[in-house]
Amino acid sequence: MGNTGVPARKIAALSLAFLLASCVRLIPGGSVSGPVTPPVPAPTAESALALGVRQGPAIAALRLGQSDAVSALASFRESCPRVTVRADGSGLTRPEDWRQACVAAASWAPATAPQFFTTFFEAARVGDGSAFATGYYEPEIAGSRIRRPGYDVPIYGLPTDLVRANPGDAQPLENGRMPLGRYDRGGRFVPYFDRAEIEQGALMGRGLEIGWAADPVEVFFLQVQGSGRLRAPDGSVLRIGYAGQNGRPYTGIGGLMRERGLIGSGPGQYPGSMQGIIQYIRDHPAEGAALMRENRSWVFFRELTGDGPLGALNVPVRPLSSVAADPRFVPLGAPVWLDLDRREAGGLWIAQDTGGAIKGANRFDTFWGAGEQARLTAGGMSGRGSALIFLPKGKLKRLGAQ
Repeated sequence: MGNTGVPARKIAALSLAFLLASCVRLIPGGSVSGPVTPPVPAPTAESALALGVRQGPAIAALRLGQSDAVSALASFRESCPRVTVRADGSGLTRPEDWRQACVAAASWAPATAPQFFTTFFEAARVGDGSAFATGYYEPEIAGSRIRRPGYDVPIYGLPTDLVRANPGDAQPLENGRMPLGRYDRGGRFVPYFDRAEIEQGALMGRGLEIGWAADPVEVFFLQVQGSGRLRAPDGSVLRIGYAGQNGRPYTGIGGLMRERGLIGSGPGQYPGSMQGIIQYIRDHPAEGAALMRENRSWVFFRELTGDGPLGALNVPVRPLSSVAADPRFVPLGAPVWLDLDRREAGGLWIAQDTGGAIKGANRFDTFWGAGEQARLTAGGMSGRGSALIFLPKGKLKRLGAQ
């Protein structure tokens, strides 16, 4: 994806909590206008192994649902080419640990899907197992591959002048990497154009447009989500996904609104949900436009092919089956069991994604697919309860878990 060093995938699982946070994807979840609980603070431990892992209950005792297990088995099978070769940042597994289950998954009959998980896995509890889950979806907005009347908001591909600074041209970031920006005509490294500058035409005329949308507000939230669909008047669909970001810090506009008393449960306030935030912007267009520009971050897209948006494992994420997690605490590709006070988000999921706001042990972001119902379900999801991670059998003994 050019020479920016930005991962060629969406910013996964940018949950509604992310949007509402004062400093930190929108990926909404739960009730249409229900309150969103702030995320659980990340623990100081840097991995599941450092935090501590305990033996969970027998998987058979969880009584996995048939349809739940069938969809989870399908997603687990799709993850196998990746989990059997990639390093596990949680410290819980090795690539070879997954091979027996993956070989069996290739031909396992869906009719006995629950037995697959009881046969090859054991449940583990990371830390105290207390879980917090939000939700995300793949938005679909009015758009077109070509510019036409009423479709004037550009969707930009990744610019070639968005680069990382050469050593010595800027201060390294806290993680040691050089910052993203551009070199001006004088050869100086400077920050890349921010949201306001891009909206005012900084990138126009460079042939970067991969599509055009009808509504700038929808484009803003499409960027927060990191992927989505553009549906043209003729019914054709262009799928787009995250290609890169301008290097500017993300500012959650929900957090700004909360600080300013614009959202809440009081008179004249808007609900603390994605729908409430959008309604405020619709009701106050000038103030809303200025508010969105306070988030100086801008996301660039690429056209996607295939039947689903790609997660962090570079395999499609599936509705009601894929969940985003912090890979320091959950092996990507692992089955995850959620027991939450939001029943619709409970059950068996497969960890296939990550996200900027999905940090810490037992912090999850559930994927609900595309369309209006997915948007409504994801638009206020905030579930608390407990989580179990399914590990290949025998690994807990190796880890010394009790």
